[in-house]
Amino acid sequence: MLRWTVTFIILAIIAGVLGFGGVAAGAASIAKVLFFIFLVLLVISLFTGRKKI
Repeated sequence: MLRWTVTFIILAIIAGVLGFGGVAAGAASIAKVLFFIFLVLLVISLFTGRKKI
């Protein structure tokens, strides 16, 4: 999922440089959503992985 986030961020940067505002905004919003989903999954996996004592 992190790979998809990086892909959409790169797509947004390239589209922003070339002047495709709608494409850049769409890719940036998708990247932002994927990043927050990845962050939540990371926190959940950190808490569930530390149950071993």
